[in-house]
Amino acid sequence: MITLEMDGVEADYCLACRGIWLDSGELEQLLQDTERARRLLESFQPAQGLQEEPRPCPICRKKMEKVSVGPQSCLVTLDRCPKGHGLWFDRGELEIVLQLGRFDPEEKIPAFLGKMFTSPQTKDNSDNP
Repeated sequence: MITLEMDGVEADYCLACRGIWLDSGELEQLLQDTERARRLLESFQPAQGLQEEPRPCPICRKKMEKVSVGPQSCLVTLDRCPKGHGLWFDRGELEIVLQLGRFDPEEKIPAFLGKMFTSPQTKDNSDNP
Protein backbone atom coordinates (compact mmCIF):
# COMPACT_ATOMS: atom_id res chain seq x y z
CA MET A 1 0.00 0.00 0.00
CA ILE A 2 1.03 3.56 -0.60
CA THR A 3 -0.12 6.66 1.26
CA LEU A 4 -1.32 9.58 -0.81
CA GLU A 5 -1.95 13.01 0.66
CA MET A 6 -3.85 15.90 -0.85
CA ASP A 7 -5.30 18.98 0.81
CA GLY A 8 -4.44 17.60 4.24
CA VAL A 9 -6.31 14.30 3.69
CA GLU A 10 -4.45 11.01 3.50
CA ALA A 11 -5.71 7.89 1.77
CA ASP A 12 -3.91 4.57 1.80
CA TYR A 13 -4.17 2.91 -1.59
CA CYS A 14 -3.41 -0.68 -2.56
CA LEU A 15 -1.72 -0.82 -5.95
CA ALA A 16 -2.59 -4.51 -6.36
CA CYS A 17 -6.36 -4.45 -5.76
CA ARG A 18 -7.05 -0.68 -5.95
CA GLY A 19 -8.73 -0.69 -2.56
CA ILE A 20 -8.72 2.34 -0.26
CA TRP A 21 -8.11 2.44 3.49
CA LEU A 22 -9.45 5.46 5.33
CA ASP A 23 -8.24 5.96 8.89
CA SER A 24 -10.76 7.06 11.48
CA GLY A 25 -11.72 10.65 10.77
CA GLU A 26 -10.57 10.72 7.14
CA LEU A 27 -14.08 10.04 5.82
CA GLU A 28 -15.24 13.10 7.76
CA GLN A 29 -12.43 15.16 6.24
CA LEU A 30 -13.31 13.97 2.73
CA LEU A 31 -17.00 14.78 3.14
CA GLN A 32 -16.17 18.05 4.89
CA ASP A 33 -19.29 17.50 6.96
CA THR A 34 -19.37 15.89 10.41
CA GLU A 35 -23.12 15.19 10.27
CA ARG A 36 -22.96 13.44 6.88
CA ALA A 37 -20.05 11.28 8.05
CA ARG A 38 -21.93 10.36 11.25
CA ARG A 39 -25.06 9.40 9.27
CA LEU A 40 -22.99 7.28 6.89
CA LEU A 41 -21.18 5.46 9.69
CA GLU A 42 -24.46 4.85 11.54
CA SER A 43 -26.00 3.34 8.38
CA PHE A 44 -23.60 0.37 8.50
CA GLN A 45 -25.18 -2.91 9.62
CA PRO A 46 -23.40 -6.19 10.48
CA ALA A 47 -23.15 -8.29 7.32
CA GLN A 48 -24.79 -11.71 7.45
CA GLY A 49 -23.85 -15.06 5.88
CA LEU A 50 -20.66 -14.08 4.06
CA GLN A 51 -18.03 -16.62 3.12
CA GLU A 52 -15.40 -13.94 2.49
CA GLU A 53 -12.20 -14.14 4.57
CA PRO A 54 -11.87 -11.17 6.95
CA ARG A 55 -9.05 -8.73 6.21
CA PRO A 56 -6.63 -7.69 8.93
CA CYS A 57 -6.74 -4.06 9.99
CA PRO A 58 -3.65 -2.29 8.62
CA ILE A 59 -3.14 -0.62 12.01
CA CYS A 60 -3.84 -3.19 14.74
CA ARG A 61 -3.84 -6.38 12.57
CA LYS A 62 -7.11 -7.59 14.19
CA LYS A 63 -9.63 -9.24 11.89
CA MET A 64 -11.98 -6.61 10.55
CA GLU A 65 -15.73 -7.05 10.76
CA LYS A 66 -17.91 -7.13 7.66
CA VAL A 67 -20.57 -4.43 7.52
CA SER A 68 -23.19 -3.75 4.88
CA VAL A 69 -24.72 -0.51 3.69
CA GLY A 70 -27.43 0.31 1.19
CA PRO A 71 -30.82 -1.12 0.24
CA GLN A 72 -31.26 -4.91 0.17
CA SER A 73 -31.30 -4.85 -3.64
CA CYS A 74 -27.88 -3.16 -3.78
CA LEU A 75 -25.99 -4.01 -0.59
CA VAL A 76 -22.31 -3.10 -0.44
CA THR A 77 -20.14 -4.96 2.07
CA LEU A 78 -17.18 -3.17 3.64
CA ASP A 79 -14.52 -4.03 6.17
CA ARG A 80 -14.45 -2.07 9.44
CA CYS A 81 -11.85 -2.29 12.18
CA PRO A 82 -13.52 -3.49 15.40
CA LYS A 83 -11.32 -1.06 17.34
CA GLY A 84 -12.44 1.90 15.22
CA HIS A 85 -9.17 2.43 13.36
CA GLY A 86 -10.84 2.83 9.98
CA LEU A 87 -12.64 1.40 6.95
CA TRP A 88 -11.51 -0.62 3.96
CA PHE A 89 -13.25 -0.01 0.62
CA ASP A 90 -12.63 -2.44 -2.23
CA ARG A 91 -12.23 -0.89 -5.68
CA GLY A 92 -15.21 1.37 -6.46
CA GLU A 93 -17.08 0.74 -3.20
CA LEU A 94 -16.52 4.19 -1.71
CA GLU A 95 -18.17 5.93 -4.66
CA ILE A 96 -21.08 3.44 -4.67
CA VAL A 97 -21.72 3.87 -0.93
CA LEU A 98 -21.73 7.64 -1.24
CA GLN A 99 -24.16 7.53 -4.18
CA LEU A 100 -26.54 5.07 -2.47
CA GLY A 101 -27.02 7.23 0.57
CA ARG A 102 -26.69 10.57 -1.16
CA PHE A 103 -23.93 11.39 1.31
CA ASP A 104 -21.94 13.36 -1.26
CA PRO A 105 -24.42 15.17 -3.53
CA GLU A 106 -21.76 17.67 -4.62
CA GLU A 107 -19.55 14.70 -5.66
CA LYS A 108 -16.56 16.13 -3.79
CA ILE A 109 -15.04 12.73 -3.09
CA PRO A 110 -14.98 11.39 -6.69
CA ALA A 111 -13.44 14.71 -7.78
CA PHE A 112 -10.90 14.51 -4.94
CA LEU A 113 -10.02 10.87 -5.72
CA GLY A 114 -9.78 11.69 -9.42
CA LYS A 115 -7.24 14.43 -8.68
CA MET A 116 -5.38 12.24 -6.22
CA PHE A 117 -5.05 9.22 -8.50
CA THR A 118 -4.45 11.00 -11.82
CA SER A 119 -0.83 11.73 -12.54
CA PRO A 120 0.18 14.55 -14.88
CA GLN A 121 1.57 11.94 -17.30
CA THR A 122 -1.85 10.30 -17.75
CA LYS A 123 -3.71 13.50 -18.58
CA ASP A 124 -4.52 14.15 -22.24
CA ASN A 125 -2.28 16.80 -23.70
CA SER A 126 -3.79 18.12 -26.92
CA ASP A 127 -0.60 20.08 -27.71
CA ASN A 128 1.26 16.83 -28.38
CA PRO A 129 0.47 15.05 -31.67
